[in-house]
Amino acid sequence: MNQPAPPASPADAVRGSWVSRAPAFARPYLQLSRYDRPAGFWLLALPCLIGLALARMPAGFVPGDALLGLLFFIGSVAMRGAGCTYNDILDRDIDAKVARTALRPLPSGAVSLKKAWAWLLIQCLVGLAVLLCLPDFAKLVALGSIPMVALYPLMKRITWWPQIWLGLTFNWGVLVAAASARGELTTADFLLYAGLVLWTLGYDTIYAIQDLEDDALVGVRSTARRFGSAVRPAVAAIYALCIALCATAGWLTAGAWGALATLPFALHLLQQAQRTDAANGRLALVLFRANRDAGVLLFAVWAFIAAPFWTITG
Repeated sequence: MNQPAPPASPADAVRGSWVSRAPAFARPYLQLSRYDRPAGFWLLALPCLIGLALARMPAGFVPGDALLGLLFFIGSVAMRGAGCTYNDILDRDIDAKVARTALRPLPSGAVSLKKAWAWLLIQCLVGLAVLLCLPDFAKLVALGSIPMVALYPLMKRITWWPQIWLGLTFNWGVLVAAASARGELTTADFLLYAGLVLWTLGYDTIYAIQDLEDDALVGVRSTARRFGSAVRPAVAAIYALCIALCATAGWLTAGAWGALATLPFALHLLQQAQRTDAANGRLALVLFRANRDAGVLLFAVWAFIAAPFWTITG
């Protein structure tokens, strides 16, 4: 008797991802955690690394920072996977009605609800292990993100601005990194956090362009729907304010060099805004994924200021 074919990859998955070659029993769980869409891991980890670089400007990194960076990366992978699993559990009925999400493991039937909850618990335990390795003040700061994570999937049902809530959640790592590195939070840390919240508001608005028609049909709200045909100037304005806040954070920490170092990041965001097109969902996905590169640019230049190559002694 013929065996049923495994569910196809979701429409927004990376083509040729290693997930498509994983054992059949593991594939739905990897898809549930978005391992076939790695941009989200970067976008959760990068605020932690950027926050760490800001905290170390201009005095320089210390030996323990490599371990902190590793913990932030592991925690980001675990908690992004857990967040996506939780989101899919709550959104399974909506996802079944949206073309881009109908093939996700829960609406497609590839994973049962009970097994999805079990997978969520496993990922949360990994996140807990990372949390326990952080300094005490950083533990307290990190715990502050839990209510935001828990409530995020509900936001698109009650507000036109769920992307702001996502930004508040995704960039909490800035504060965790600062608390881990310094044991305190400064004005510059909060300015960077606010700037990166706007970064997320911009790139997730672009991402939501893909679902404009389906979201309207099922009643899901988003900033892309809210801005409508004005999405390009709206994203440009959001990114401009993001750049201003990040540059101010850099200036407060490392003077003019800290501010000027945001220029590559700024140019990347502005070209995204210029290319944004409310009628082009395929381009929207490309621009969204490019934000990994934007974040890497900001981290790399600030990290250079924090630890110029002539001061690295191994």
